[in-house]
Amino acid sequence: MDLSNLKPASGSTKNRKRIGRGQGSGFGGTSTRGHKGAKSRSGYSRKIGFEGGQMPLYRRVPKFGFKNINRKSYKSINLDVLQALAEKNNLQVIDFDAFVAYGLVGKNDKVKILGRGELTAKMDVTAHAYSASAITAIESVGGTATKI
Repeated sequence: MDLSNLKPASGSTKNRKRIGRGQGSGFGGTSTRGHKGAKSRSGYSRKIGFEGGQMPLYRRVPKFGFKNINRKSYKSINLDVLQALAEKNNLQVIDFDAFVAYGLVGKNDKVKILGRGELTAKMDVTAHAYSASAITAIESVGGTATKI
């Protein structure tokens, strides 16, 4: 054991290019960045969608339509889903907490009951909105449709 056969412990050194450490390393001079231009400068970061000065795609494509920022979006639940939920879990009262507990909606969603399917059991339903056919179907079997 002498100075000629010393070497670092395995795993203690990384096998990577050490750029900018002189011409003798092979990665000196331009330090693998090429010559001139924005990409060779320090602090360069390309903007998302930048196409080298060419008109970017998001500006070339025509825009149309309208996005209403005040739109209320609802998670829709049909009567057949309500019926299945009531039968499976033996429920007569179905409110928003029940929808969340059984995984039909998230706690920040709004619920709208729609009229697809048949109701056979009487149930009291509480939701944010209803279609006209859903209200008719719920009340025809003796239940109540309450808005939150």
